[in-house]
Amino acid sequence: MGTNPPYIDTDSYFEHDHIIIVCKKGSFTAFFYVQGYLGLLALLPLIVCNLSDDDCLQSRSTRVYKDGDVVIGGFFSLYTCLYFTVAVSLFLTMCCGQLVAENNLLSTPGASNVQGAIGIKLMPSNFQNVLAFIFAIEEINRNSHLLPNISLGYEYHNLLYSYWRILESFLILYPGQSGTPNYSCGTETKSIALLTASPWAISSQVGPFLELYKFPQLTFGTFDPAFSDSGQFPSLHQVAPKDTSLALAMVSLLLHFSWTWVGLVMTEGQNGFQFLSDVRRETDRNGVCIAFVTLISNALVSYLSFTKLKNFLTREILPVNVVIIYYDSDSLNNIFHHLGLHLVTWRIWVTNTQWHADLAGRNFILDSFHGILIFSHHHKEISGFNRFIQTATPFKYPEDTFLTRYWFQNFHCLFSTSDCSLKDCTPNASLASLPLNRFDTAMNDGSFNTYNAVYVVAHALQEMILERAQKQLIESGDNMVFSPWQLQPLLKDLHVNTPAGEQVNLDKHNKLDTKYDILNFWNFPEGLRLRVKVGTFSPHESPGEQLILSEEMIQWAIGNMETPRSACSESCTPGFRKSPQEGKAACCFDCAPCSRNEITNDTDMEQCVMCPHHQYANIQRNHCLQKNVTFLAYEDRLGKALAGTALSLTMLTSAVLGLFVNHQDTPIVKANNRALSYTLLISLTCCFLCSLLFIGRPNTATCILQQTTFGVVFTVAVSTVLAKTVTVLLAFKITAPDRRMRQWLVSGAPNYIIPICSLIQLTLCGVWMGTNPPYIDTDAHSEHGHIIIVCNKGSLTAFYCVLGYLGSLALVTFTVAFLARNLPDTFNEAKFLTFSMLVFCSVWLTFLPVYHSSKGKAMVAMEVFSILASSSGLLGCIFAPKCYIILLRPERNSLHGFRNKTHLHSKKPL
Repeated sequence: MGTNPPYIDTDSYFEHDHIIIVCKKGSFTAFFYVQGYLGLLALLPLIVCNLSDDDCLQSRSTRVYKDGDVVIGGFFSLYTCLYFTVAVSLFLTMCCGQLVAENNLLSTPGASNVQGAIGIKLMPSNFQNVLAFIFAIEEINRNSHLLPNISLGYEYHNLLYSYWRILESFLILYPGQSGTPNYSCGTETKSIALLTASPWAISSQVGPFLELYKFPQLTFGTFDPAFSDSGQFPSLHQVAPKDTSLALAMVSLLLHFSWTWVGLVMTEGQNGFQFLSDVRRETDRNGVCIAFVTLISNALVSYLSFTKLKNFLTREILPVNVVIIYYDSDSLNNIFHHLGLHLVTWRIWVTNTQWHADLAGRNFILDSFHGILIFSHHHKEISGFNRFIQTATPFKYPEDTFLTRYWFQNFHCLFSTSDCSLKDCTPNASLASLPLNRFDTAMNDGSFNTYNAVYVVAHALQEMILERAQKQLIESGDNMVFSPWQLQPLLKDLHVNTPAGEQVNLDKHNKLDTKYDILNFWNFPEGLRLRVKVGTFSPHESPGEQLILSEEMIQWAIGNMETPRSACSESCTPGFRKSPQEGKAACCFDCAPCSRNEITNDTDMEQCVMCPHHQYANIQRNHCLQKNVTFLAYEDRLGKALAGTALSLTMLTSAVLGLFVNHQDTPIVKANNRALSYTLLISLTCCFLCSLLFIGRPNTATCILQQTTFGVVFTVAVSTVLAKTVTVLLAFKITAPDRRMRQWLVSGAPNYIIPICSLIQLTLCGVWMGTNPPYIDTDAHSEHGHIIIVCNKGSLTAFYCVLGYLGSLALVTFTVAFLARNLPDTFNEAKFLTFSMLVFCSVWLTFLPVYHSSKGKAMVAMEVFSILASSSGLLGCIFAPKCYIILLRPERNSLHGFRNKTHLHSKKPL
């Protein structure tokens, strides 16, 4: 505090519109010294060789040896040593100087810059590998069929991650003595092979040295593809099956629970980086996003690693409910120990088989790892192993220093002052009687692979003995002489069936991926520590059958009563599609509704799907419904109204025609050509009736008749009006009796207008029908939820030619009638003809834009309405006044009335 103490400061950049009052650290150097000191204090409870340890433990050798005709060696990580610089060494010496002095660790050979070391306790599961190693050797020695005349011995050392320590252990193991290397007065080595947990532990340190002796190395740790190269590592054999499907298995579990937003925590190392590459490939392929990746350093005592992990727990993990933790057996950093220090009970942890959680027990009712899902290699039970663990005691194996140390720590033993033997231990003490937080009797993957590795070596020896027997090789003394390099060719492609029923394959290129058991860790209340199998994953099955899971057996993390969710965004329900958020991961998105007639029938769909033309989207836009087939039917109210109107007008026109026929000799009927009036009434009747062709279910015949009948009968009607107009014009424009026009009028020349105009229209319709006639079609877009059966015009050019010709004829008729409107007609027919054509043209000029803006049935109804309206205009404007006179003013429909009207017209001033 005297140099640069903390002080008050402000931070105006961290949060928008806020000024934060903070405490600055002052001297960051002093801050990190204090935090580092606290970090080291947190590790002190893990020290194996504490101040209360007896001298008997320190005097024991760390080499465990049992003689036999052939000896199998093993390097096991039972505890490790870390080396520190002067400053840290002084700190440790102050805290536990006796420990450093007793272990004589200040003078480590080959490490000139190292000033101190300390032993750190590892997980008890590592010692289970030793027990499996001893159990397999004893089981083989009892087997009368495997190596019947040869006894197997064993020798194992604690594996320290130091070049000089590994080299020292090997130089003791290979010649079989702890004297000067390469100087032996005894027999040749009995050591035939070396078992170790990790290929990196040996090959990365003294691999070239071991390859020089061609000493077989069998690893029982995780399979590492980097050591599959037979040319670079010919003496290295991996017993474990391939682990390359772990990423696929974990991602399959994530997909099963729809966990698309997960975190990844992993230890640094070759295996960790390979897993990161594999899991990224699988997540990218299956639409799962990794929210963050946290790498934990391999240094066991590392303040920076602890700080990084603490930040991960307090800041980065907040939006993520599921975290994958990959634990590499090569790593010295126990992630789970640090995670256990923070009571994070609402997260779901998914981890691999190398799970080494803190088993010390915290005496809390809650546990951070309750509900964790563990992917463990599938293997069968080994008969007799549990019984062996129950009977394995330091009294049965007095040479085992590590078993003695473990007994001393767990069963409150004392050492005898005379011979340093254990005494006063807990009665009936057994490893199996320890709680699960001290020792788990369930065989783990490493122990199972260790058991298999011993059997692989035994079968290779059996093969070598058989080969020697066939070649009648010489024996040396009472025992056969074996050299490790002779075992090497036999191990290369060996296939072994163990008593557990497992097939072990050492062929590096033909190894199969392992099958996984999915275990659920139950630890509520804390101390229960049950691993319950809840599923399996087999990479050899078809994609839909690889994962088998019993969800009802899973106990989730404390705080989750049901299957938790882990997603960056809420799922898009059916009817919506995912809309990516700019600058964010693919799993972060908004939900956008589908467009018209598009659906999504599943959650989180990338794109909406257009419904087929014969279907339509429901209101929720999550399902396509079958469209109803519809048309302008007689059953519809609109169809009934139009059909009723057409029939009514047809009957009215027929009545007018009958009225005119009945009064055919009256002046009003005779005026302006009686035959033309009959022709016009008949054509109007056909016009009204042709509208019925547009109502009802269309077929090929009605589609063709609709347009041709419409075009011809209306041409006849309009041309008849033109003929009547020309007749009026000729009759009142002739002033001289000898004029040629009188001959045209007398000869009935205007009547030829009708067939000529009709013939032209018939020709156009014939061309239309011969080239591209109308046909039945469907309209699936005009009305929502309906498919309308309509008559397609076929050739639009021909249709507009027919319609254009009719329109031109109507305009000519209107023009002629307009010019003749003021002629002195007795019954004023010229004015009626002009007005009728004005109505007719107005109807069809209005029809065209409305027709083209209408769709479906409305278009057909509009066409029927225009036919009825225009025909009604001709009928009403031309014949209504005459019917009025015939029916209501009969006195004017006589020769006397005709003269009186003519007289009145003559008296009018011009």
